[in-house]
Amino acid sequence: MPALSQRFDEALQFAASIHRQQMRKGTTIPYITHLMAVSSIVGEAGGDEDLMIAGLLHDSIEDQGVSRGEIARRFGERVASLVEACSDSNTIPKPPWKQRKERYIAHLQKAGPDVRFISVADKLHNARSILTDLKVLGSAVWDRFNASRDDILWYYRSVISALREGWTHLLVQELEQVVDQIERLSESARPAGSGYAG
Repeated sequence: MPALSQRFDEALQFAASIHRQQMRKGTTIPYITHLMAVSSIVGEAGGDEDLMIAGLLHDSIEDQGVSRGEIARRFGERVASLVEACSDSNTIPKPPWKQRKERYIAHLQKAGPDVRFISVADKLHNARSILTDLKVLGSAVWDRFNASRDDILWYYRSVISALREGWTHLLVQELEQVVDQIERLSESARPAGSGYAG
């Protein structure tokens, strides 16, 4: 892959500016760290500059209300299409969590390989973060989320299944391994009599 161009620099600066006030859920970690990690995972796995830029911007429509047209104007039609396809909602307020996730899973089952590539990088970094926090915080990590532990694990398993429909990639295998570890660790971290369903 050739060296990254000024477009990547501009995308990184744009992502940092629109997400400047956003933190990782339940933490004081700047959200841009997630976006840089997704772009890095994509790049290290062989993605081109457009894919890496889409990794940086994948939450810009969903979380910051940036228009598809603005992304296309700044970074091109391919990037805009990828970012739009990676968004599970572009309305405010967002639909209920389960409804959004079910719709995204159905969309992912039919998505092209580039969209799946960015999606698996996004989910892999999120899952890695959950696993790390689970090791430090134990079951308290689940209090950060708008959904229950079981719903979140259902979502990851459903995403893995959707990604595998007609597509293979080593990142999907890695995502499954991380989710396996989360499940095992979260079982052992449950307090006695917690009342969680299995």
